[in-house]
Amino acid sequence: MKNIKIILEYDGTGFSGWQFQPRQRTLQGTLEDAIKATTGEELRVTASGRTDAGVHAYGQAVNFKTESNLDERAWLGALNHYLPRQMRVQGVEEVGPDFSARFDAKGKQYDYIIINRAVPSPIHRKYAWHVGIPLDFEAMEAAARELVGEHDFTSLRATDCDSNTPIRELRSLEVIRDGDRIRLSLKAGGFLRHMVRNIAGTLVEVGRGRFSPEDMKTILEARDRTKAGPTAPPQGLYLVKVEY
Repeated sequence: MKNIKIILEYDGTGFSGWQFQPRQRTLQGTLEDAIKATTGEELRVTASGRTDAGVHAYGQAVNFKTESNLDERAWLGALNHYLPRQMRVQGVEEVGPDFSARFDAKGKQYDYIIINRAVPSPIHRKYAWHVGIPLDFEAMEAAARELVGEHDFTSLRATDCDSNTPIRELRSLEVIRDGDRIRLSLKAGGFLRHMVRNIAGTLVEVGRGRFSPEDMKTILEARDRTKAGPTAPPQGLYLVKVEY
């Protein structure tokens, strides 16, 4: 029995998220179908975490155990042959029998992309959040600094988040502007459900003037989801990499 780890890049458009669902087109189900087509095995894969419908990834980490004797190069070619064009395996390696893409993850990086201009981009409509009102970039930068560190992120997680604790350490949060494109880059040991999208939605409200940078401390201390900004749409979110 081999334990295979892969790095998967995907365009989440048109998928009902990562997690397998009967009669739904999911990323997990599509990958498992490709494995079955390759080896005939019906198995479940383990990902570093679930991504929602419409969310993208450059470096989703996945592992699965197989009876196949295919080598790493053969796995790469076979899986990419059977996967749709929206999904590609970028790396394959055999790992130890106890490795888990989910439980052995030490950190993750997510990026969130905003297009800030009056007229939407037809090219980027599935890959960024269009915000037509001019945003105060410096205020967003200042607000982002208030979120770095260990905090109770109850106000910035989904109300149905099933994590045992809302405490997370946000290691870094950069707000980077390049013309009309704003990229939020976040690193943490782990993230709560919708945490990145809720941070993005709240920082946009800072940019719009609804909140001040100083309000971020009050929002965190409230431990109340209704006190923060809206959940940003999924198409602007990218899982960049998982650290082990």
